[in-house]
Amino acid sequence: MNNVYRLYLVTDDTLDLTTLKHVVREAVKGGVTLVQVREKHGNVRAFIERAQAIKDILQGTGVPLIINDRVDVALAVNADGVHLGQSDMPVTIARQLLGADKILGLSIETQAQLTQAQTMPLDYIALSAIFPTQTKTNTTMYWGVEGLQKTVSMTSLPVVAIGGINEHNISELCATGVDGLALVSAICSADDPQAVSRYFIELMN
Repeated sequence: MNNVYRLYLVTDDTLDLTTLKHVVREAVKGGVTLVQVREKHGNVRAFIERAQAIKDILQGTGVPLIINDRVDVALAVNADGVHLGQSDMPVTIARQLLGADKILGLSIETQAQLTQAQTMPLDYIALSAIFPTQTKTNTTMYWGVEGLQKTVSMTSLPVVAIGGINEHNISELCATGVDGLALVSAICSADDPQAVSRYFIELMN
């Protein structure tokens, strides 16, 4: 399992800034290896503020900061990378703007997208969604463990699994050879994000 993507925290954009900072700070202490700041409300100024606040927390921890969707926000705070969805800026343009040294990831929701991604200048792909989840309701298909296993075996890109991941299916998912597991509510909604993150790392081992 690739250490950078191993326990991949995607932040919940419904959290206020104080709670968000608390969750990230604690989750990193618990072993989260990468943080993606997600902001779907369209307020770019607020997005930059939240991204900068998380960047300050991650300073010196070695945990990369990834920005969801917005290349401009990533450039504004000098984040470590960007995660794109299928309706966001095209990968090739994002790569030109970000440069070669930034992390660039892409959400993959269909077999056709998976095939196309093989020739793109990407660092990793996120397979979405593995299982049904409350966080994402407009999903076209669920890959399941079998789909994940197949994807891992057919691509040379690191694969991150997202969607419906919890303590009951982690060991089964890890057995596929996946590079990382992305979690939103399991960590963001936890009473003790540090303990939960540590627990997930133990289950992965």
